[in-house]
Amino acid sequence: MKILVTGAGGFIGSHLTEFLIEKGHDVRAFVRYNSRNFWGWLEKSKVIDKIEVYTGDVRDYDSVYNAMKGVDVVFHLAALIGIPYSYISPLAYIKTNVEGTYNILQAARERKVSRVVHTSTSEIYGTAQYVPIDEKHPYNPQSPYAASKAAADHLALSFYRSFGLPVTIIRPFNTYGPRQSARAVIPTIIIQILSGKERIKLGNLRPTRDFNFVIDIVRGFYEVGLHPDSVGEVFNLGTGREVSIGDLPKIIAKLIGKKVEVEMDKNRFRPEKSEVERLCADATKAAELSGWKPKYSFEEGLKITIEWFRDRLENFKPDVYNV
Repeated sequence: MKILVTGAGGFIGSHLTEFLIEKGHDVRAFVRYNSRNFWGWLEKSKVIDKIEVYTGDVRDYDSVYNAMKGVDVVFHLAALIGIPYSYISPLAYIKTNVEGTYNILQAARERKVSRVVHTSTSEIYGTAQYVPIDEKHPYNPQSPYAASKAAADHLALSFYRSFGLPVTIIRPFNTYGPRQSARAVIPTIIIQILSGKERIKLGNLRPTRDFNFVIDIVRGFYEVGLHPDSVGEVFNLGTGREVSIGDLPKIIAKLIGKKVEVEMDKNRFRPEKSEVERLCADATKAAELSGWKPKYSFEEGLKITIEWFRDRLENFKPDVYNV
């Protein structure tokens, strides 16, 4: 198949692009245009010579429409993702996550694409009203980021119901692994510990998350997203295991062979009513459809992630809070 991946230079997108190449697909990687012609994590990919790179902007309908020429399937991962920055510039999230998704859907409709796999987020559920969280759980977005993603999900489903566009929504719970942004909590902890800090800074330690290794999530995009019976449906991807933010430093420090203390930094806290206290996935629907389930344990995924950051520590700023 000819597959377009938006957000292909990013964390999950770059892993998915490489996975699709390994599966023998013809992949066009949509990366955000910049004057340096920088392709993100694809720059040093081992399969870059097999990838067709297209530079554009999901906020620009013309570039999206042109990128979709001759495409069979679209994996739409391009998004503005940092939750703290969504408090600073909510409009940027609407333009990228809502308008950008509209551009993808409308272009796919006009190009008669055979499948659009749209990326959601567990953040749209807000604090769990029951656990584990299945796809019937109410939406309760608590940040502008989450609200923009919930709007994009509804828009995608409306294109399926109104126009018959073959859309599948994949909703990963918290993903971690090599190439993740330093703004995320697991890289933040790893970078601080590897840089020699014995007292690391974090925000609220109480919330729990369902952490998933990136390769498992990528496999879920492929196995569930392209399944013939997944059209018009939403699927959670998660482990069903909760880990508190407060326990993360202990787990990671033990794997690294260090002892650390944690200092709560108020600058890293979300506004009180915006904090999502608990996320834990029920991924039964995905498992029953395709047999998908995580293959990596949390500790296995962490070991791989730690070693990746260890080899690239000079590229990160352990003393800076990445918004």
